[in-house]
Amino acid sequence: MAKYKKFIGLGIAGNFALHLNQAGEAKEFAHIITADEAAPKGMFPFYLPKLDTKNQLCIYPLGADNIRLPQDETLKVQAEPEVALICDLTYSVGKLSAITPRYFGAYNDCSIRVDGAKKISEKKNWGKESKGLSNQLIEIDSFVEGGVMDDYAICSFLKRDGKIYPYGEDVELTGYSYFHQKLTDWMLNQINTQLDADPLEPLSEYLMECDNPKEAIISIGATRYTEFGENTFLKSGDTCIIIVYDMQKYGSADILEMVEKSKYPSKNISVLTQKVL
Repeated sequence: MAKYKKFIGLGIAGNFALHLNQAGEAKEFAHIITADEAAPKGMFPFYLPKLDTKNQLCIYPLGADNIRLPQDETLKVQAEPEVALICDLTYSVGKLSAITPRYFGAYNDCSIRVDGAKKISEKKNWGKESKGLSNQLIEIDSFVEGGVMDDYAICSFLKRDGKIYPYGEDVELTGYSYFHQKLTDWMLNQINTQLDADPLEPLSEYLMECDNPKEAIISIGATRYTEFGENTFLKSGDTCIIIVYDMQKYGSADILEMVEKSKYPSKNISVLTQKVL
């Protein structure tokens, strides 16, 4: 997991219908006006690959095996099942000019649920192993309609006290509001134009401060929770499981059996299993 330390980490807010309402965050974006009603609300940083001991976002947060809860035990934390894109970044005259997704996989945008945060990023990185990315990534042939990602879905579970609970809905990746070229075009524009306003931050400035990183991990938005997931916060001893799988190869029953046995195939699937500490 240390191989991503030079990648900038960015996330998208509001790219799956109803998630912001479930997470209690819709009000934070009440003043954000988008040209398209279905468009995501904005992007946020969760990791800035630069040396700055005073900035919490400079702490490398990714892990593949554990989620470490904040030291403040009063803080409520939820897993956020997402898909992450591993992307190449291209610049022209010092400005981001292209985003090229290369791989995708299961991602946990684990987040603190707290009212009054000024920026989205304040809820996203509280230290080491506060985020999750699967070691099983899948190569993207082409990030367009008809590409490999169209065959994939995402689901998630929480193991608690020996029982397995569906945590996020089992949904197709094409259910994202913005996907394919529409998403990459939107991300490019958003990164280059997003201002420091309300819960959002000036991402183009962050890229410059990080010496224009050539690669990025971009989480493209949390999917909807089940009723259990919406009302259940993580506690020590839990296990979070997020699975991105090929619907042409596996069905929901197959996935549940894999979770029950903790045994997964090596192809056509990306699995992230994290113990909550």
